[in-house]
Amino acid sequence: QVQLVESGGGLVQPGGSLRLSCAASGSIFSINAMGWYRQAPGKQRELVAGITSGDSTNYADSVKGRFTISRDNAKNTVYLQMSNLEPEDTAVYYCNAARVITRTGYMYSEVWGQGTLVTVSS
Repeated sequence: QVQLVESGGGLVQPGGSLRLSCAASGSIFSINAMGWYRQAPGKQRELVAGITSGDSTNYADSVKGRFTISRDNAKNTVYLQMSNLEPEDTAVYYCNAARVITRTGYMYSEVWGQGTLVTVSS
């Protein structure tokens, strides 16, 4: 069983920073892409940032220049450094892992974390 566990959410003032972490656990051989999505109340879930196993990254236009995604392949962990946060960034942030291959050869097309709440408010 592969699981993703997020941490680092919380309440922050506008202009502040937070760092989210997502660790994958289980008998993992490799993970192709990892990413962060978010879902604000009443809105659809949207991609925030993604990173491939080769460290190619992509970002939503709304977070470019403010958020940075990175990963530690040895730890099967992905991070999201968020700076200059805005109230519009308030949402539940979900971690995603795509094409997860276990040491027994099983492949998960994608795995989701349980989400961590980020609230940007004064």
